[in-house]
Amino acid sequence: MDTFSLPVLLAFASLLLGILAAAIFAYVVVPKRRRAKAKAEEAEAKTEAPVVAPTPPPAEEPPPAPAKRTGKVKQHSLFVIFNQPDVTTDERLTEWLRGKGAHYDAIKKVFLIDGQQASNPITVANAFPPGEMPDLLRGETHEPIRGVSLLVKPPLHKRRNQQMHVYVELAKEMNETFSGKMLDADKEPATESTYAQILG
Repeated sequence: MDTFSLPVLLAFASLLLGILAAAIFAYVVVPKRRRAKAKAEEAEAKTEAPVVAPTPPPAEEPPPAPAKRTGKVKQHSLFVIFNQPDVTTDERLTEWLRGKGAHYDAIKKVFLIDGQQASNPITVANAFPPGEMPDLLRGETHEPIRGVSLLVKPPLHKRRNQQMHVYVELAKEMNETFSGKMLDADKEPATESTYAQILG
């Protein structure tokens, strides 16, 4: 009986140690890897598309003349600054995003609108502070949003600029809906020539 119980006892002990090792791996190693991966993705997202908040020029200095853009634009930027941001503005923005089929990117903390080209979505980010938006569609608590940035990458070929038309229409619609102030990438008031430049 003793010769039979010793191997069984050793097998049972090794089984328990195996289960213990698997539990330690699941509770310690796996979460560390997930956190490291999430931090790496977050760092990559921050370096990919930095969003610059519009800042008004100082009162004593005259406004600088708009500089002509040279070379290719990596990303089109338009800013809609809300006149009187409050809870109702946030509710209207939530409904506007929902109506446009926007979905929230939890890693980049922005909303994405597919438009005509899902591979190059239109990004809706917070303008103050720049970049991160609360998940409005899930009712995440936040300070009233004072303005948004609308971002999109230009197409590689001019004949594929359907997304730019969607982008300009969304920006105009948002500006009218919120009676806001529309600024271009140079933080100057956006005009029809601004839109024409975006459309190529």
